[in-house]
Amino acid sequence: MTESKVLSLNALSKRFGSVVANDAVSLDLHRGEVLALLGENGAGKTTLMNMLFGHYMPDGGSIDVASPKGEMQPLTLGHPQAALSAGIGMVHQHFTLAENLSALNNITLGSEPLFALRRDRAGARAKVQGVMDRTGLVAPLDTPVGKLSVGERQRVEILKALYRDARILVLDEPTAVLTPQEADTLFENIGAMTGDGLAVIFISHKLREVLAFSHRIAVLRHGTKVGEIATSDADERVIARMMVGEDTPVTQRDAMTPGAPVLTLSGISVRNPSARDSLTDVNLTVQAHEILGIAGVSGNGQSALASVISGLRRPDSGSIQVDGDEILHPDPKTMIKAGVGRIPEDRHHDGIVGAMSVAENMIIERLDDPEVQTNGLLNRSAMAANADRLSQAYDVRGPGINARARLLSGGNIQKLILARVFEQGARLILANQPIRGLDMGAAAEVSRRLLEARAGGAGVLLISEDLDEILGLADRIMVIHDGQLTEVTSRNREDIGLKMAGEHT
Repeated sequence: MTESKVLSLNALSKRFGSVVANDAVSLDLHRGEVLALLGENGAGKTTLMNMLFGHYMPDGGSIDVASPKGEMQPLTLGHPQAALSAGIGMVHQHFTLAENLSALNNITLGSEPLFALRRDRAGARAKVQGVMDRTGLVAPLDTPVGKLSVGERQRVEILKALYRDARILVLDEPTAVLTPQEADTLFENIGAMTGDGLAVIFISHKLREVLAFSHRIAVLRHGTKVGEIATSDADERVIARMMVGEDTPVTQRDAMTPGAPVLTLSGISVRNPSARDSLTDVNLTVQAHEILGIAGVSGNGQSALASVISGLRRPDSGSIQVDGDEILHPDPKTMIKAGVGRIPEDRHHDGIVGAMSVAENMIIERLDDPEVQTNGLLNRSAMAANADRLSQAYDVRGPGINARARLLSGGNIQKLILARVFEQGARLILANQPIRGLDMGAAAEVSRRLLEARAGGAGVLLISEDLDEILGLADRIMVIHDGQLTEVTSRNREDIGLKMAGEHT
């Protein structure tokens, strides 16, 4: 790694009303370097990167970027096109894709002259294919993005940035939906590209990746940079202390004797033209006092499985039993009444109604409860008391219980959902990617709550693409591939990873 500077953030500040998102943050990046930018949810990481990319106008400070010749030049602030022209690419944590366009068109969108007489689609496809070959990231280029899985959409986001020949690449939680093998491949190839001079700012909550693939670590806390450390001098405990100001408690899964079945799926099949939304003869049982982990590469039937258990999709064949009772006509209301609580994969889209208040979202699945409504009229005082109590019990932080739920951070939205699910006394908890994109403190809290529910007699079906999460929480593990489930006895990462890739060992 060379020491030539390619980027300088100089005392950048940003305020949103009375909230200070960034307070005079300074940061340098060098050619060929991978800099990990860490911090709790709400620490200001994404805001800082949005100022770099021109999405936000700083309230103070400046940015200098190296030209192709290596000369440091001021960057025009508040203009994404200026950032793109300066060789800065950004992969956002939340997707910025046009769902009606193909993956290829999304990748090339905005990179061609608006009034060109013809499009060089063959050249564009060849360039994208070259990027895919180098990175190991594969996406169906001719498929509309709206039909892609979450993991495939994330790969398109990464390919979109790399396609533009960025010299500085910002990755905001890029591996949140990738398997460990895919993540390792991505970083190995990014490592090769840094050898050619690419500089990377890498935002992540996965400390194993940070320690394995970064050169230097910078930590933000409450909008202020609290320190930097060479990765070679860091470990998880040191990083955690820098991020939260204290040691993070370790989640411990104690052995428990499973109880009676709370969920039984027998011969469940879902037929769909798309294999990623299909299931074939799925059989599984989740018992009380048990966490069953479902590991798999995104797009192998996880969405169909979660939809069936949530009552959003009726299976074409097979039966569903909850607590020994067969569910003959499954729909969301029936499954909730049967004791199924769901933590959805996309907490923003499926977990909350963003335009409704925090208090309203906390009771949205129990609107027929006489405690919160009478003759169809909502009891606002009871809703407020409920929201105050749950916000305190589950540490839901934000502008207040009457604020729109979309204003909460990702971690606090997840805690809102946990409060709603656990307070209903669910017998079965469907936890679909429950810690995706969360920081250490929020992820530890989610894990603790799931283990607490298990200890209280609930069964948990944990669907995750994060093997560390599966291995840390699950009592039993099954792998889903091409819509079929296989139980595994080995807890070896490589063995499970091979089954996730479809190799039978």
